[in-house]
Amino acid sequence: MHHLPQVIGPSLPPFFINRRRFLQTASAGLAVSALGTYGADLVNQKPKRVGLIGAGWYGKSDLWRLVQVAPVEIVALCDPDTQMLAGAVEIAQQRQKSKRAPRTFKDYREMLRQEQCDIVLIGSPDHWHALQAIAAIEAGADVYLQKPISVDVLEGEAILAAARKHRRVVQIGTQRKSTPHLVDAKQRVIDAGLLGKIAHVELCCYFHMRANGNPPVTPVPEFLDYDLWTGPAPLRPYDGLPHKRWWRTFTEYGNGIVGDMCVHMLDTAQWMLGLGWPKRISSVGGIYVQKDGKSNITDTQTATFEFEGLNAVWQHRTWGSPPDADYPWGLFIYGEKGVLKASTRRADFIPFDKNAKPLGFECVFEREKFPEDVTEKDNELNAAPATRRHMLDFLAAIEKRGRPVADVELGHISTASCILANVAMKVGRPLSYNPAKREVTGDREATQLLARAYRAPWTRPVVG
Repeated sequence: MHHLPQVIGPSLPPFFINRRRFLQTASAGLAVSALGTYGADLVNQKPKRVGLIGAGWYGKSDLWRLVQVAPVEIVALCDPDTQMLAGAVEIAQQRQKSKRAPRTFKDYREMLRQEQCDIVLIGSPDHWHALQAIAAIEAGADVYLQKPISVDVLEGEAILAAARKHRRVVQIGTQRKSTPHLVDAKQRVIDAGLLGKIAHVELCCYFHMRANGNPPVTPVPEFLDYDLWTGPAPLRPYDGLPHKRWWRTFTEYGNGIVGDMCVHMLDTAQWMLGLGWPKRISSVGGIYVQKDGKSNITDTQTATFEFEGLNAVWQHRTWGSPPDADYPWGLFIYGEKGVLKASTRRADFIPFDKNAKPLGFECVFEREKFPEDVTEKDNELNAAPATRRHMLDFLAAIEKRGRPVADVELGHISTASCILANVAMKVGRPLSYNPAKREVTGDREATQLLARAYRAPWTRPVVG
């Protein structure tokens, strides 16, 4: 059964969200995860014209998942790396039904001017998300935007405002909301009340994903427009292909492990528990162990997100080993009757009462239904089914002109909360953000850090 999203229309002020609406929106597309036949109601629709901005690893992965579930025509691919584009074109020709080669562009502005896209997928680095998402929205496209939605808080506010002003559907790539075993765990444990009163959440990531190299400065290769790739971010000396995940290790382009991995798990807790904006956020951390190399993101950090009646505490280390080997990246929801452990690969309900029955939830794989999943380079087999369901929810929202399960407003809350944790770490004190006023309450210094400076000639989007 498909979710029929609520119709977009007059609503609460764009920067306010109450608990009831959060719960309604967050639970609104879960039925898509129970689809027996992919895209059954899309077969007879006219193929939607699709463009991709950012033809790297996850941009292509999102695009191939969309092609698997819907009759779309890939009309345009955009990336400042011409080698990356050539590889994406080759696969697109093989995968789409028409076998046509999409047009290629280095500059997203040219792509949006020359091609009328119904849907634009954005898989570029974080520092590009705001300008590209808003441009696609203003061009009349519905947008699938990778998380985090922005590199600073006010960029996120601007994306949300643009989506609401132009009445576009914007789905954020926080696909845990469409992950089959997590949907099942939410329904059978959280919604069924097996945890009792929930009073604490722990979030973590112990992957060794902080790059610690110190490569030399080298000439920019001819196939890469490095100035265009850098865009509004500071122009670092070129020391290797930044878009091959090297960029994630620098605060010039993103918000480190908190801005990358915490967003997913905090968003999952937000969805499962209907939390909304944190009342207060604090964080401490730094580079405590991995001091060699150029990487400037933290290798160790703790952040606390305070909600009514519970705290969600994040911890990451990019060194050492995880305290729970089964959950190196995940969340733990503690209630008076037990704990729910959850990750992208599994979930476990462990009751405190020894006479109560524990529950296990296994990751869904679809190798037989989609054999190309297995041969696709760098494909995350455990995430592919979730992304397919996420795309179907996105398409259902487009059809009904409604809000998808990972609506931009929810993605903004999760993203901004993680960015605010880094701001709190920088100023050395807890913060309370007011989304209606778009300021940190009583803290002028922290409020000034809600917006990053843009490199000329790029200019920041205006919230309005």
